[in-house]
Amino acid sequence: QVQLVESGGGLVQVGGSLRLSCAASGRTFSSYAIGWFRQAPGKEREFVSAISRSGSTLYAESVEGRFTFSRDNAKNAAILQMNSLKPEDTAVYYCAATTWAMVRRPSGYDYWGQGTQVTVSS
Repeated sequence: QVQLVESGGGLVQVGGSLRLSCAASGRTFSSYAIGWFRQAPGKEREFVSAISRSGSTLYAESVEGRFTFSRDNAKNAAILQMNSLKPEDTAVYYCAATTWAMVRRPSGYDYWGQGTQVTVSS
């Protein structure tokens, strides 16, 4: 199995940027598709982005063009670059891993990190 640890969250003003990292340990990182999800208070966990084992990406419509997801298998890490942040991006962000194909639904992922808080202030 794989263990995931998110980092890079924090407080940022509207229009600012943050870079979230998902560090993995355990089995070979390149064997996993990775997803990012977020959950705001009182809301369900929602899909943000995903990257396949080969590097193909998916994005939620709400972040398309603002967020970029990449992976560095040599460093066992996946990076979510978030630009032009908006107040509605405020949430706890989670990375997740699956040995199957990347999907948009949380139930498609077997391993989860503890999350990192992102707060966008206006």
